[in-house]
Amino acid sequence: MVPNKAYNLYRENSVINASPGELTLMLYNGLIRFIMQAQHAIEEKDPAKAHHYIIKAQDIVMEFRITLDHQYEISQSLDMLYDYIHRQLVEANLKKDASILAEILPIVTDLRDTWAQALKSLKPVPSPGLEQAK
Repeated sequence: MVPNKAYNLYRENSVINASPGELTLMLYNGLIRFIMQAQHAIEEKDPAKAHHYIIKAQDIVMEFRITLDHQYEISQSLDMLYDYIHRQLVEANLKKDASILAEILPIVTDLRDTWAQALKSLKPVPSPGLEQAK
């Protein structure tokens, strides 16, 4: 039980110390994980577990929609994409259809990968002179 407690503390600290961009990346990773877990639950014919994971995925998508900053042009496109993903999640949940989840998984993965790349490009690159000064 102690390793589980340590892991939970680590996760809590990771969230507390994460930047808004890193939190968004964590949410994308969670969304992908929940979609995959829902697919697996549907394949295993466990509708209650599938429902649980799809609801978690829906919650993340709704958080993305609620927190969009509409002062940027891309926000409207992202909102429409999130709306589509959310509607597909609802449909997959109603029908317990893993193929619907398989359809949106690459879209979410591309969004996550794009976000991760954007975060990398925002990180300051150390000056070569700083290493020599040490």
